Amino acid sequence: MLSALIALIVLALVALLILPRYLGFRAQSPAQYATLGPKFDARRHLNGPILCEGVIFGPLGRVTSRFVAQMHGTWHENQCRLTERFLYDSGVEQNRAWDLTLGADGVLNAAADDLVGAGLGRVEGNAVQMRYKIRLPAASGGHVLNVVDWMYLMPNGTIMNRSQFRKFGIKMAELVATMRPADPMVAAPVTAP
Repeated sequence: MLSALIALIVLALVALLILPRYLGFRAQSPAQYATLGPKFDARRHLNGPILCEGVIFGPLGRVTSRFVAQMHGTWHENQCRLTERFLYDSGVEQNRAWDLTLGADGVLNAAADDLVGAGLGRVEGNAVQMRYKIRLPAASGGHVLNVVDWMYLMPNGTIMNRSQFRKFGIKMAELVATMRPADPMVAAPVTAP
């Protein structure tokens, strides 16, 4: 009886750890979005000034941080420089510059100073998926996290972004944000709360 209970508990734990990998957020495939519109055109939708607003959830699902970011994408043929300036509710500012290369087949290669290795993604239909490893700042422990990042284009041109950050397969954080074109003449500078 006790061994059956232990076996059942072990099986349940294994299911909790393994099934999401094959059925959940990380298991999505860009091909699943290939026929859905509107079509995500990286050169158009990641171009010019972009306003981004979002929240970061900790491992227990509670909001641990909120942010507003000003982004700017500049394309030269199939190469993009996407700069980001984040201001968190704590008053901390963070800057990042992505170098993106879009292949004719929808493959998206990414590089940034805090990435470990290169990021690899794919644009299909109304979605973009990116996978990469990111090194957190020293003030946040300097850990390297595996990231699965999805952007979904909405009918009104807004991009919904959802990212999960994992270490040893365990979800450490999740980011949910909106990204939309910002009018450079109207966009107010980001200031600390």
